[in-house]
Amino acid sequence: MAVRARDTRRVRTRGRRTAGAVLAALLLAPACSAPEDTAGTTAQEVGATLDRRAAAVMEHDTDAYLAALDPRAASFRAAQRTELHNLADVPLESWAYEVKDVTGRGTDRVTAEVELRYRIKGYDKAPMSSSRTVELVRRGEARTWYVAADRAADGTPGQLWQQGDVEVVRGTHSLVLGVGRRTAELRRIAATADRAVPAVTGAWPEAWAERVVVLVPGSVEDMAELLGSPAASYRGIAAVTTGEVGGSGRAPADRVIVNPQAYGMLGGFGQRVVLTHETTHVATRAHTSAATPVWLSEGFADLAAYRRESRTAPELAPELAEAVRGGELPAQLPADEDFGFGEDPAKLSRAYEGGWLACELIAREWGEEELIAFYKAVGSRFERDGAVEQAMHTVLGTTPQDFTARWREYLRARLG
Repeated sequence: MAVRARDTRRVRTRGRRTAGAVLAALLLAPACSAPEDTAGTTAQEVGATLDRRAAAVMEHDTDAYLAALDPRAASFRAAQRTELHNLADVPLESWAYEVKDVTGRGTDRVTAEVELRYRIKGYDKAPMSSSRTVELVRRGEARTWYVAADRAADGTPGQLWQQGDVEVVRGTHSLVLGVGRRTAELRRIAATADRAVPAVTGAWPEAWAERVVVLVPGSVEDMAELLGSPAASYRGIAAVTTGEVGGSGRAPADRVIVNPQAYGMLGGFGQRVVLTHETTHVATRAHTSAATPVWLSEGFADLAAYRRESRTAPELAPELAEAVRGGELPAQLPADEDFGFGEDPAKLSRAYEGGWLACELIAREWGEEELIAFYKAVGSRFERDGAVEQAMHTVLGTTPQDFTARWREYLRARLG
């Protein structure tokens, strides 16, 4: 899912990335809901305060937004005013809070564990979600609750609008949200994403949204903050797709998050491949589950990305080609752990290249329709045990042992 910045080849982190605490719970009702409060009405009162705050976000009403904040928390109010301003151009369809728990009931200061859920208009069929820890205080004769602090819950990534003013560029099939980047750069990314979407549709004929949201933070450090991981994990990685797997069909829209430095080092070919590969993950998400091996999900994404390119197999798989020519033919298909970003980028490249050629073998020997059917059959299962074996038997009429042997011969033919 992530791509190392090299013009002819990419090195990525592990195949499934669930950054941003994205959840698949569809929110269609009130702005806020709260659990039963056996200690009184505190949770309901907290929910009402957050309801007012949510309405102010949707109405871009700065005064109403600040009215829900602690009047004595000057620095917090200033930071929140800035965040609301940063959000001004983002086309929100919904913004809501769900109170999960309240502690400190019966006092004038409580802490609420809250889920923030929001949707981008025209792109998100289900809300994105972020776990928040919100502190509230009760003040004045009316005993009114005000928000005094709001921070990401432990282990929850940050949000783009917390990093600066979000600039929005609309493409034909894409929405690019950037912070601290030049408008021309964001437009070029949108143009590349617009080209990627129909390319993915050509490779993946199943119904999908045929649109993509791309986030472009200011730096690799900001990218890592959006993913909730150390920056060292993403240096040299050009892009990562966030999202849930599970095959439920209810997963929210994914986000493609770009590392502007690494992405900018790529030429036109590399940038096309990166965004087409990542967009493929968006398209196939509903049919990707815990049963899907990484070689299949990443290999198919590469197959879609290379489909319209004219480079040869040795050019696209240089590390594996060198290994095959040196007599180091892989004994087995790449294992999931081979896709982990570590100390050996050549090994990682060989894993991706091997997955791509496995998917290409299926497309050539059995047909593209059978490759799609195989992908869906594996993804329809919820556990890995037996999923690939069963799909190979029912869809391809083969066994893992036979397929591996054919794949090894295919590597010799294509790369030797």
